[in-house]
Amino acid sequence: TSTVISIGFPLTLLAIYTLYLLVQNNNVAPIYIINLLISDIIQLCCMIVKVAKLNGCIRFIFSIIYCFGLMVSVGFMVCIALERYLIIAWPLWYRFRRTAKFSLAVCIVVWTLPLVLFLLSSFFFFYISPLIIYGIFFLVPFPLLIFFLGGTLKSLSAAISVSSDEKQRIVGILVLVLLIYTLLFLPTIIICLVKKAEYNQIFSYLTVMFLQLSPLADLILYVFMRKGAIDKLLASLCCCRMDSDDNSRSSA
Repeated sequence: TSTVISIGFPLTLLAIYTLYLLVQNNNVAPIYIINLLISDIIQLCCMIVKVAKLNGCIRFIFSIIYCFGLMVSVGFMVCIALERYLIIAWPLWYRFRRTAKFSLAVCIVVWTLPLVLFLLSSFFFFYISPLIIYGIFFLVPFPLLIFFLGGTLKSLSAAISVSSDEKQRIVGILVLVLLIYTLLFLPTIIICLVKKAEYNQIFSYLTVMFLQLSPLADLILYVFMRKGAIDKLLASLCCCRMDSDDNSRSSA
């Protein structure tokens, strides 16, 4: 936990500031990733309270806030995947809907939805376990992310207005989002929906550990979404490959 905080907190703040500068230049695209990183900051602050080992009441309150930040981050991961799917599958519709007002409205819905879910879980506490409600909440994005990836791959050939490099980057982002979600959130879904799983202490510890890695995984997603960073990485890999080929030929 301390390692995730020490690495994730300063890097997430730096990423938010960098993306904020892009939004100032009328670039609407980073809004969802900015909100995703803000939800990560909320999680990291709650993890600091956990490391500080404060009294039970404060610890319980920040545990609820941590769950709230986690659910918000899931919502914005779906928004990022949906946005990439629309760029490929419905480019004209996305071009006309790609406004700051529309993006802000979506952000308000994503931030409000976990609050509504908390109220519903409190109201139906005696009728249905809150774990089942949260398990269903975390399970719903799975078919959506798979659908976005499949629909994007199906529509790649028809997306003439999108360059081949951008297509590769969009597919890479969708694959990365699905991979992150599968690795980090699947244990949580199992814990919430399978009764026997919550009694396994080792599996419970692993579930908490995977969830705490979520802010670092979102930073990887942020780096992958930045064109310059990925292009430089690919260029350096290509240069290394060419140098190695030249050395092998000269030695031969």
